[in-house]
Amino acid sequence: MTEAYDAACHCGKVRFRVTLEGGLSQARRCTCSYCTMRGAVAVSAALDGITFLAGEEALTLYQFGTNTARHFFCASCGIYTHHQRRSNPSQFGVNLACLQGISPWDLPVIAVNDGINHPADGAPPRVAGILRYETSPT
Repeated sequence: MTEAYDAACHCGKVRFRVTLEGGLSQARRCTCSYCTMRGAVAVSAALDGITFLAGEEALTLYQFGTNTARHFFCASCGIYTHHQRRSNPSQFGVNLACLQGISPWDLPVIAVNDGINHPADGAPPRVAGILRYETSPT
């Protein structure tokens, strides 16, 4: 199932339309050092699944470690918008919180992939755990 969404960074300088592969059901977190610190929930898009409507020139690139993954964020507000995945370089991981009308809090369960023992380093893909969100009683 594919789903298309309008998306933007926090300040709105970077705006894009994204077609997700697998829709919101593929939402995930990761245990690698970078993903742990940024705390974003990512969903998947093909490399041709993002069309920039404005502000592509405002994106800044960050790479670390093997310099395979390419992490993009708005140079103005600092919000991570998307990254080209190390485990599957033919896909982007897109910050779910950038999708218009969608919040990570809308998803009660999110898989957490093992990014410490990374598949690109020879480890089998593995779900390290599950994050759950439950609203508190009013």
